Amino acid sequence: MNLQANYEQIALKDYAERAYLDYSMYVVLDRALPFVGDGLKPVQRRIVYAMSELGLDAAAKPKKSARTVGDVIGKFHPHGDSACYEAMVLMAQPFSYRYPLIDGQGNFGSQDDPKSFAAMRYTESKLTPIAELLLEELAHGTVDWTPNFDGTLKEPAWLPSRVPHVLLNGSTGIAVGMATDILPHNLRELASACIRLLDDPDASVRDLCEHVRGPDFPSAAEIITPASELAALYETGNGSVRCRAVYVKEDGNIVITALPYQVSPSKVLLQIDALAKAKKLPMLEDYRDESDHENPIRLVLVPRSNRVDLDETMQHLFATTDLERSYRVNFNMIGLDGRPQVKNLRQILGEWLRFRTDTVTRRLQHRLGKVERRLHLLEGLRVAYLNLDEVIRIIRAEEEPKPVLMARFGLSEEQADYILETRLRQLARLEEMKINAERDQLEEERARINVLLNSKARLKTLIKDELREDARKYGDDRRSPLVERQVAQALDESALVASEPVTIVLSEKGWVRAAKGHDVDAPALNYREGDAYLAAARGRTTQQVAFIDSTGRSYSLPAHALPSARGNGEPVTGRFSLPAGARIDTIAIAENGTRLVMASDAGYGFVTRFESLLANKKAGKQLMNIDAGSHVLPPPVVADPARDRIVVVTNAGHLLMFSVADLPELDNGGRGNKLIEIPKPKYAAGERVAGVAVVAEGKGEVTLYAGQRKLILKWADLVEYGGGRAGRGGLLPRGFQRVERIEASG
Repeated sequence: MNLQANYEQIALKDYAERAYLDYSMYVVLDRALPFVGDGLKPVQRRIVYAMSELGLDAAAKPKKSARTVGDVIGKFHPHGDSACYEAMVLMAQPFSYRYPLIDGQGNFGSQDDPKSFAAMRYTESKLTPIAELLLEELAHGTVDWTPNFDGTLKEPAWLPSRVPHVLLNGSTGIAVGMATDILPHNLRELASACIRLLDDPDASVRDLCEHVRGPDFPSAAEIITPASELAALYETGNGSVRCRAVYVKEDGNIVITALPYQVSPSKVLLQIDALAKAKKLPMLEDYRDESDHENPIRLVLVPRSNRVDLDETMQHLFATTDLERSYRVNFNMIGLDGRPQVKNLRQILGEWLRFRTDTVTRRLQHRLGKVERRLHLLEGLRVAYLNLDEVIRIIRAEEEPKPVLMARFGLSEEQADYILETRLRQLARLEEMKINAERDQLEEERARINVLLNSKARLKTLIKDELREDARKYGDDRRSPLVERQVAQALDESALVASEPVTIVLSEKGWVRAAKGHDVDAPALNYREGDAYLAAARGRTTQQVAFIDSTGRSYSLPAHALPSARGNGEPVTGRFSLPAGARIDTIAIAENGTRLVMASDAGYGFVTRFESLLANKKAGKQLMNIDAGSHVLPPPVVADPARDRIVVVTNAGHLLMFSVADLPELDNGGRGNKLIEIPKPKYAAGERVAGVAVVAEGKGEVTLYAGQRKLILKWADLVEYGGGRAGRGGLLPRGFQRVERIEASG
């Protein structure tokens, strides 16, 4: 016995290549991509056809969806019932299909959760009226029929769509090495474009875009893509379309009334909630879903105050949530030649019009054949009426009347059979008159069909009239308004922070924290063991905090990014890369443009703007040149450079006041100029500047602290210490030769 005759030996490489290629072609042609003629994938086509075979048209009573799915997978589509049912549900969802093909009874999902549909044993379905545009001409010889998967039944290779359904409801699919993303469009616009192309076969894509202005989603969300980009999309068959939610202002709140295509309201609220928890939506106090039967989409956003810019808030939400969304477009489909191709708008409508012309031609030829057959039979019947007695005699006398009738009257076999099958009551005179009237009517119809078939112009007119009628009957107004807008940009991080008063506290060990409010007693806060208060600065959460170390380098952080004062804070060494042996000496917080007096305890300083202190990089930047062993003092703010005065005090009790105008303003730092004279022996003995303050001319005052003592010097007192910059100043009263710090007020 020769076992080798039962199989073929081929290389594994060749087998794998052939198998993968066969699989790829199957996925491309029979699963993932729609056909340009009827715009359907095989599973969708089989569902619609199976429902028509079950008599589930728009006027029928719906049947269980499980019955339809059973017929589809049992007769035409040998795949999983869940995948088939999911495809069926999609065609019934009014928020997924622009023109649903199936009328679903029961839970077919919601826009909030399209996958929440009930099992097929619980739902019922039938076809919608617009599905007739796919099925109406099916029995008129317009399609080719192919065997089903087991060869026991016939199924249509395509459906004779009366409209360009491939663009009507769109399609998505992933094949092997290719994909399709076709967005839904408006029926009236497509019909108008097809008529334009019939009237002007040389019309360009730009011409057709006068009719098809853009996609038309089931949602009322705005399409904000510019017309020029939409035109380019239709010229290439590739691109993207951007949609944006629609909102109104109601009683000071934001009410979102329409969401982009296939965007879930609950997902949007989850995204907003995530932003709020990340403290990136300080302008909103509350957000809720008030959608109901009367208002399918109603999301309410409550601002924190009436000072919130609602439009600016929505721009930020558009940029950070699915309230604005982009949709990929890829007009990839199976053409009339049976091959996948990315087509532009003109190619799609042109191929569909060829498909429609062929369909109408086949319909007319099919009808012409029926008319001619009926006329042929009526002609035989008329012969029988004219020779009724002879016909009756032949039938009564002859054993085989059929061949005798054919020979006697020159009838065809079909005519002879029809005469023999005619009932006696049809031989009445009245019936003869009806037959003559029918013959006249059929001859008139035959002449009309022949005119249509022999005239391309008349055939085009018929197609245009049918398109206009279908658009009038099933079309509607555009739902997605076309409004050109700029793509939304998210707000800067600083703009998302609520502007609240804050006090930044720095400890001697370099731990920093932020306490809410300005009435914070920073020295009285709890500090880690072995640590104590060093410096504090008052500002707002929207501002930057500058940190200056003992080498004169400056660093900065946003105030809102600092840890809360409910704990001990965190060490700044985790945020910055300080030079070896350096520590943070002081901090400052102010608005950009604010002038500060930067000074060291060696008695040198300068005026600079706050932005000169900012350096967001970890390594910071060199702000001041500091003598070895010296430290940077807390910088006071200058309100009026022309009138303010600088007050400098040393720890040995010398105080000097001079004009801010006497001190240069530097942006790039340096050592600065001498503020107060400290003789070298005194400096060597440890005399240093204890603090620097800025007071307003005529009304300022300072408070000096020396241990448990404090001394308040009003303007009249300070005038006695006035002098030129770099002077020695005056000596403070007895008991204040050990000044520790100075504070200004007024």
